[in-house]
Amino acid sequence: MTVCEYKPGLEGIPAAQSSISYVDGKQGILEYRGIRIEDLAEKSTFLETSYLLIWGELPTKAELEAFESEIRYHRRIKYRIRDMMKCFPETGHPMDALQASAAALGLFYSRRALDNPAYIRQAVVRLLAKIPTMVAAFQLMRKGNDPVRPRDDLDYAGNFLYMLNEREPDPLAARIFDVCLTLHAEHTMNASTFSARVTASTLTDPYAVVASAVGTLAGPLHGGANEEVITMLEEIGSVENVRPWLDNLPPKSKIMGFGHRVYKVKDPRATILQSLAEQLFEKFGHDKYYDIAVELEKAVEEKLGPKGIYPNVDFYSGLVYRKMAIPTDLFTPVFAIARVAGWLAHWKEQLGENRIFRPTQMYTGDRGAAYIPIDQR
Repeated sequence: MTVCEYKPGLEGIPAAQSSISYVDGKQGILEYRGIRIEDLAEKSTFLETSYLLIWGELPTKAELEAFESEIRYHRRIKYRIRDMMKCFPETGHPMDALQASAAALGLFYSRRALDNPAYIRQAVVRLLAKIPTMVAAFQLMRKGNDPVRPRDDLDYAGNFLYMLNEREPDPLAARIFDVCLTLHAEHTMNASTFSARVTASTLTDPYAVVASAVGTLAGPLHGGANEEVITMLEEIGSVENVRPWLDNLPPKSKIMGFGHRVYKVKDPRATILQSLAEQLFEKFGHDKYYDIAVELEKAVEEKLGPKGIYPNVDFYSGLVYRKMAIPTDLFTPVFAIARVAGWLAHWKEQLGENRIFRPTQMYTGDRGAAYIPIDQR
């Protein structure tokens, strides 16, 4: 067996073969099943894109209508899950609540019939349908309120915003939120997707797969970065303070929302999100933190552009969500709502030719050490 070179974080080491999504980091290209993300953001919907990711092709009109109808039917959650969520501490992070709630779904629906196409479809539908309901429910319950029942007459994005705020959203806001979900739905072998595939390779149920991925996404170096961007912009405080703030950063400091393991140019999703933010500001009023963000992007490009440091998907997404009155600590759960589609696509793909993940390691500890009796230590 050939001993390979150790790569921290498995950087650049292929962990799977996949036909789900493609990234060209040098040219700033992202494709889902071969279709450019720009085309999907403009022409598709999140549920149509989810179908594409999971089943490998765009649905017919009848297939999409049937899929959407199943999603609407399964939006509600069991009262026992709701009661469990009421016991969560109000100060708990919504991602922790989501991870626990996603795992709890397995208590009700897990049969691990992974060779049954009907079971796979039911799991896909339930997870896509119920994750938004659980996110919105926890947001209201931690404020002491009962959750809002889903509305079957609203589309996927509109229904979530309604459950969150108990008022029907503006059509532009709902459409922009749907595009945000599409942009976040999938992105090759990132940390949470790798976590999902490792968990899936054990042939456990899809609810455990999603719960493990949610736990991975919660970290500030992954999904939690969009929360940190808002904190950073608030700390900077003004356009005039951008360059002094940047100049005073300690060497090798991470600037939240900038840089990517793959992209060496501006993330194409960041470009789309910036345009969405501008559409929201034009209709609902400006956000001064957007001006700070634009100035910071210019300053970082001048200073770090030659090193391939540009805005990633997290840089502008938080500004979009702020304008929709989504609380900052819900930014990452919203990311999870979208990424469930990608996780499920990888779960289904992993089942196709499964082999349990069992990487090796390079041992660096002692060998042949003597046991020292406790009275001699």
